[in-house]
Amino acid sequence: MNSRPARMLYLLFFLVILLNIAVLVFGVEHYSREDFPPGFVFGAGTSAYQVEGAAKEYGRTPSIWDTFLQKGNANETGDVACDGYHKYKEDVQLMVDTGLEAYRFSISWSRLIPNGRGRVNPKGLQYYNNLINELVKHGIEPHVTLHHHDLPQILEDEYGGWVNRKIVKDFTAYADVCFREFGDRISYWTTVNEPNIFSVFGYDLGGMGPGRCSSPFGKNCYSGNSSTEPYLVVHHILLAHASAARLYRNKYWGKQNGFIGISVLVLKYISATNSTEDVNAIQRAYDFFVGWVVHPLVYGDYPNIMKEVVGSRLPVFTNYELRLIKGSFDFLGVLHYCAAYVKDNSRNQTSDVRDYSTDMGLFNVATSKFLDFVWLTYQFPARPWELQDVLEYFKQAYDNPPIYIHENGQQTKRISSLEDTSRVRYLHAYIGSVLDALRNGSNVRGYFAWSFLDLFEIMVGYSASYGLYYVDRDDLELRRYPKLSAYWYSHFLKRRSVRSSGIEVGKNLPAPSLANFSSLAYEV
Repeated sequence: MNSRPARMLYLLFFLVILLNIAVLVFGVEHYSREDFPPGFVFGAGTSAYQVEGAAKEYGRTPSIWDTFLQKGNANETGDVACDGYHKYKEDVQLMVDTGLEAYRFSISWSRLIPNGRGRVNPKGLQYYNNLINELVKHGIEPHVTLHHHDLPQILEDEYGGWVNRKIVKDFTAYADVCFREFGDRISYWTTVNEPNIFSVFGYDLGGMGPGRCSSPFGKNCYSGNSSTEPYLVVHHILLAHASAARLYRNKYWGKQNGFIGISVLVLKYISATNSTEDVNAIQRAYDFFVGWVVHPLVYGDYPNIMKEVVGSRLPVFTNYELRLIKGSFDFLGVLHYCAAYVKDNSRNQTSDVRDYSTDMGLFNVATSKFLDFVWLTYQFPARPWELQDVLEYFKQAYDNPPIYIHENGQQTKRISSLEDTSRVRYLHAYIGSVLDALRNGSNVRGYFAWSFLDLFEIMVGYSASYGLYYVDRDDLELRRYPKLSAYWYSHFLKRRSVRSSGIEVGKNLPAPSLANFSSLAYEV
């Protein structure tokens, strides 16, 4: 078989194999909205403090986020943010123009109930009713988060907030108000946003509100105990979540038929070497960072490795609490942006003074510094297979629960250029990886791009950008302008086939509406 036709046949066969490998490794290149199941939902997200503004108006009182930033932890705040409080109708219209099917946002506890408990603020109630009604009127499904890092400061001052078990009762009462007032129009409730990040950065490392930590683990600590408080916070969050879920199921589900979940940030962990120690460190990282929250919800208790390493510093659930927590969710929200290379550092787990990061026992090779905790890094290139691997991990480790991708997006520097071609490629690749995961049996139900607008970011303020829409902060009106990624997402949502290459767009983009989308010079 040395003839030319035979060689050509072998070459063709080889090229087909390479193409199949490329699809498996890099995901689908060409797809459309129609490739996803009819019930799958696409949207974008924000959170209250990051987008609303009006922080000192209309009866709102400070949250721990306000206080943390005002103590000199940042040069920028969310006092004005994107002024979403006043511009919600304009923003909903942009969502309609974009073709969003759903919008994920959070309710500011201190805007709705300024004293943390008791009297409801009429202005706050009116604002959220107006926003929800505007979304529903335009056929956009609201997905609501009750707590997105913004506990009312008054509860922090009174009894320490999340480090105190009293928070369970107050959070349940707050959730009751939300279910009662908004539940006739809300079907998807997330109790707490990423408790794993909130607890570690807020109560161990001191890098987020309320800025609690202890030496030598955190920086600029006002008070706290890095060895114990992160575990107390997650423990009380799980109890509060389960209490709110029980309340909803017993009191509201019969009429409202909604769903309750909780979200968790998930990194894709990659071993720095092939050593047994580093490979084993990957599972420990997942157990400490993801299993810390998810394992009790699925299996009724903390992962064994956490109980072994943390010992008496890890709170213990009663048998009644274990029954309450296990199965107390209808879905899980997954926030995913990047991976982290990890190297074993478990020798420090024998130290007498340890924090959560030391207990985790990892060395972060991304920074070449001894951190004992895998700091998030968004400098890795886009590798969409990592999200597919994360979804596969949930399928294998937690019996394939219903999952919504609550956040996924690319961080770039905040610049006025609207031609964010790298974000287009990122979105295309990662949404394609979700499609791959679906085809591989993942029980993923929806995808929310982070973020709808360029807003106040937790770690970096306004210097970084995730938004589909640019917000001109030099303009008193804070006008919104669609980026290329908004056009790409709109193109996809409106049932057009997409791919990542061949992007062409005029330098003078129309703004602020996407109504004339079809007239743009845009090729896919």
